[in-house]
Order: sequence, then structure tokens, then C-alpha cells
Amino acid sequence: MGKIFTPNDNDFGITDAVVIGGGIVGTATAFWLSRAGLEVVLIEMRDGLSTLTTPASAECFRAQFTEPAMAALAIPSIEMFENFAEVIEIPDYNISIKQQGYLFLTDNAATVDDLKENVAQQHKLGVTDSTFLEVEEIHKRFPFVAPTVLAATFRQRDGWLSCHETTQGFAKGCDARFFINTRATGIQTDPKGVCSVETDRGILQTRTVINAAGPFAGDVGRMVGLELPLEPVRRQKVYVKTSVAIPADAPFTVDVNNNCYWRPEAGGVIIGWVDMDEPVSQPAERVPTDWEFPALTLDKVKRLTPFFEEIEKTVRQPDMDTSAGYYMYTPDDQPLIGPVPEVPGFYVNCGYWAGVMLSPQAGKWVSDLVTGAMDPKDNPLRPTRYKEGIGKKEGKTLMSH
Repeated sequence: MGKIFTPNDNDFGITDAVVIGGGIVGTATAFWLSRAGLEVVLIEMRDGLSTLTTPASAECFRAQFTEPAMAALAIPSIEMFENFAEVIEIPDYNISIKQQGYLFLTDNAATVDDLKENVAQQHKLGVTDSTFLEVEEIHKRFPFVAPTVLAATFRQRDGWLSCHETTQGFAKGCDARFFINTRATGIQTDPKGVCSVETDRGILQTRTVINAAGPFAGDVGRMVGLELPLEPVRRQKVYVKTSVAIPADAPFTVDVNNNCYWRPEAGGVIIGWVDMDEPVSQPAERVPTDWEFPALTLDKVKRLTPFFEEIEKTVRQPDMDTSAGYYMYTPDDQPLIGPVPEVPGFYVNCGYWAGVMLSPQAGKWVSDLVTGAMDPKDNPLRPTRYKEGIGKKEGKTLMSH
């Protein structure tokens, strides 16, 4: 079982691999490296795992992707979520998974064909259980949807889970050591590549470093002289406590025309809005929220799910809790995974706006790349893809949710 603790001087020394960043992506990476037989240390600057951007997410997952690499990560990741206790080999371990589906809605005629094409592409990529829904079927299955809706896509096996329990499960299910309250301050290299990681508590000697530092991945890249193509963008969500009846069996519901979403949550509902005009910002541990964000988001979600009008009328400020984290965008809106040739031994697993949902398989990819089980050329998300001319943004209707 992994050990999570604040280290002292005696805990430092030589190790096979160091993972920087204790969110769900870094912890899944440490899990798979440990399972591959490596001695692994993960360092996390905060006082616990999964305490920064991971818990600020909507904790959701889906396989409805049109990009081949994203689907290749999502499909096996969901299978791991579905069988998580077996994956981590802890009987009856519960991550509170709810597979109530993912529903993408539109009332814009110009978007209908996009949704239809998305489903066709998903089927080509192996997501054969996603469906395109006509108006009559939408209202039959989801009577809470506004009459103006024109089309939707849906997949039942999509849903959400507890990020905290999932992260802790990855940590408990391996033999890695997890150093909390430990901040990376530098990475040293020699003619062979990476040779050590300096922290504010001691030095770890290693030939393998994985940058899974989430919004701070750019800072870690600069420790080895790299400017990674990463843009941190703040994203907010709101938990609304309400006595208004929420459809308890509703899916994660997205209005693709105004980039808002909602899903049921105990005692109320979680709502969010992906503001595409939110600027790139410098990441911080304490992420500010906007006082008007809940009202703006309520106004957006009521458009295609009008029961929110009643919530809007009755909700009070103390009933709303707004939190914020970061999405990390790359030039093609897909993560950076794998070795960086300029610095032997330095790997990246960062650049996520969908880190929770892709983390299990992404961590395994990194482990396979480190151990040689995966050829870097077979990794479509290698950080060299932009120089190779293959890292290009694709048209996406279902991005950032």
C-alpha cells in the first residue's frame, strides 16, 4: 500500500522515478509506474493529494470524443473506473461511480449535423454505444428538456465519480511513496540527462522525472529549460443547494450552444459554464471566483432545462458555493504525454482540460513509455507532435465538458 506522508531527511536518496504533482493524473502515473516494478516517489506541494484542480472539476467522464487519441485514452479509462476495485486490487473499494450518461443538447439547426457527424466518428473510434437522438426520443427519455431542443447525443456509460476516492485508491493500490508538503524547487541534469530533483525538504536522485504538475506544469518545464506549449485558463463551477426537485436520474447535461452544463448532486445540483472568453492567467493555489458567476450560469442552464427557472427564483446566496480550478490548453487541445527528447529522462503528463476522465489510461501510457512497453512513435500525444506537423486542432462541438 502506498504511503502518504511528510518526509524527513532520511526519506530522500536514490529512486527509480519521481512524479511531480499529486492530482489524479500524477497519482495514476505513480500507480502504474509502481505496478511496473519501479521504486517511485511522488512529490506534492500541498498537504494532501487531489486538493487543487482535481476536486474543482465536475468529476465527470465520457467516451464521446471525436479525436482518435482522446477516445483511445477515454475508453480504457472508463473500463478502469467501472472495475476500479479490481484494478487497484482492494476488494469493495468504492469510488461512487454514477453512470447516468452524458447528454449533449442543441436547439440550433446549424449544430444538428455536427452532432450527427460526431456520433458517426465516435462509432469509427470504437465508441459504438453513443447515440444520436431526434426530438421525440429526447422528450420521451428526458422530459425536463425544453421543447425548443432539436437534437442530442447520449451515451449511458458516461457519468461521474468521486475524484477524492479515485485518487486515494490509486495511491493505496501501489507501493509508491507520496511526499506531501514537499515542493519541487529544481531539476538537475548532467550529460546523461535528468539526475536529481531538488525539493524544499531534500534531494531525490533519479534518472526519470514525470511532470504531472497540472496548472504548474509550465513552471516545472522551465526547471529544465523548456517552454511547454501550455495555457492555464480558470474554470468555475457552482454547487447549488435547493429544495426544488432535481431529476435524480438525469445525466450530465450539456448545452453545446452556450457551453453550460449541470448534473444532479446530493441535496441539489452542480452547474457550470465554460466561458470561452476567459483569458489565459497565471496559475495560483488559491483560485479566485467571480461573485456574478452563479447568476450567469443559472441563466444559461435554464435555456434548455427550464426547471432551473424555479431554482433561480428561490435560491439565496448562502445556498451557492462557487469553486475554481484550471483547464490547461495546448495548441490542439489535447494533452502532452511522453518523453521530451531535449532532456533525456524528462517526461510530461500534462496539458489537460479532461484530466479526471483520461487519467487512468494516460498514467499507464507514461508507465509503458518509461519501461519501453510502448514505442514513443506509437504515442499520438507525444510532445514532439507540433514540430512534426501532426499536432493540429480539429473542429469540435463537444470540447471542454
